[in-house]
Amino acid sequence: MNKMLDVNNIEFFEKVETPFWFYDMDLLRATVGKVVSLAGRYGIDVHYAVKANEEKRILEYISSMGLGADCVSGNEVIHARDCGFPADRIVFAGVGKSDREIADALKAGASFNCESLQEIFIVNAMASRLGIRAKVSVRINPGVDAHTHRYITTGTYENKFGISDYEFAPLVDLLGRCSCIDFTGLHFHVGSQITDVEEVFSLVCTRVNSIVEWFEKRGLEVRNINLGGGLGVDYEDPDGQPIADFETWFGTVSGKIRRRAGQSLHLEPGRSIVAQCGTLVSRVLFVKVGETKNFLILDAGMNDLIRPALYGAYHRIENLSARLRPNLPQSQVYDVVGPVCESSDVWGAGRFLPLSVRGDLMAIRSAGAYGQSMSSRYNLRDLAPAVYSDDMHGARLRTEYFQE
Repeated sequence: MNKMLDVNNIEFFEKVETPFWFYDMDLLRATVGKVVSLAGRYGIDVHYAVKANEEKRILEYISSMGLGADCVSGNEVIHARDCGFPADRIVFAGVGKSDREIADALKAGASFNCESLQEIFIVNAMASRLGIRAKVSVRINPGVDAHTHRYITTGTYENKFGISDYEFAPLVDLLGRCSCIDFTGLHFHVGSQITDVEEVFSLVCTRVNSIVEWFEKRGLEVRNINLGGGLGVDYEDPDGQPIADFETWFGTVSGKIRRRAGQSLHLEPGRSIVAQCGTLVSRVLFVKVGETKNFLILDAGMNDLIRPALYGAYHRIENLSARLRPNLPQSQVYDVVGPVCESSDVWGAGRFLPLSVRGDLMAIRSAGAYGQSMSSRYNLRDLAPAVYSDDMHGARLRTEYFQE
């Protein structure tokens, strides 16, 4: 059962200061358990993409289940280590690594996914100066369109990510001259929120098989094949599909990728592990009745969850308080907006919701990924705290300003 809809929980939430992030830990455990089970069945190594959500308690649980960490900044590498991920299970990716980040990751014992020839040269030089050998995979741009939003597609030749085929020959030559690099494999990632799983990943695997064969014919042993992440979640019906379709994803890539003896296959899910377990809980500050529209103005804004304002992402919105008064009208039309002084601070236009009043609790669903991790203090707004389903006693209680 969705813990957000439990009447006892809703009554407790009424007493809590908003906005806050609510994490359903039972759902997180079930999701990670599914991933671990399928990884064992198909012989796939899984690293969690830390950028999706870096909450310490969430990372500590994921690391305890044996998953590795995919990091895209030096601070993520350090944070992953502090949350229990062993150094040999931490991979440092990202298109722009600073000298400090490279040095810190080398000293920490993390491995690298490099995204340009110049980066490989710099990692080798830094490793030489420190007297360290660097384990390096190379991110390849496969030229595959993932059929997703243009802001979260990463595998076409117009993207900043990865090395394209015109650089393959210089790459082989460079790796042959890097004395402090141990080449470990090839990394591919074509985008996020992919729902055409079989179609897209079948195309990806066909292209990857061809690229791996090209490099191995030229003397580079590709020990690891990393297909990145990208599995989508159901933002429209989070209760109907609380766990993403890992079965199709794992089964497709396992069946389509050619693996010889000693060659490992890696995946890096982020969104699909944490999105559905997280909800942003907010409160209606004002109901504004216009000539043509009615507005619900919430106390959570784009500084808390920027996805809708950034690229029009959809999140299901539910009125939790209305569940305690089922006899009132259940179908009104509202534009649901936030308090930030930007016209793009809109949660959803023309949403059908129960009759809503000042003080109602609103749930913005499927917010566990790229929500809290992308929060800011724009307008000097406070950062919303986390509340966990199995430990709600630490929640900050609401102050009632109209009581004597």
